[in-house]
Amino acid sequence: MKKELNFKGITSKNWKEIKGNKVSEGIPERIVWEDENGKKAIIFEFSPGSKYPGIDKHELGSEQIYVISGIFNDGRDDHSEGSFINNPIGTSHIPQSSNGCVVLVTFPES
Repeated sequence: MKKELNFKGITSKNWKEIKGNKVSEGIPERIVWEDENGKKAIIFEFSPGSKYPGIDKHELGSEQIYVISGIFNDGRDDHSEGSFINNPIGTSHIPQSSNGCVVLVTFPES
């Protein structure tokens, strides 16, 4: 076992310092990590009453959602702060929030 630390390739970002790109009305996204193969980690902020336009389909890869704060709704269920949701390939949902929320979404497959 190596006794030296290796920080090569490690990155760190504070999502609050990243300029948001508008996905839809009341839903900015902030990409906190992305690799050359298209794998990503994105912070989405849902303003109260915001809703993703249309159905979010997972045809090419899965998606994982971690609720950082507030209450996230997938079109069926409310998921409170601390919840982890796995959306496998072939599933779909409508991301939204009545009261507002912040979620971390990862796309582990390219």
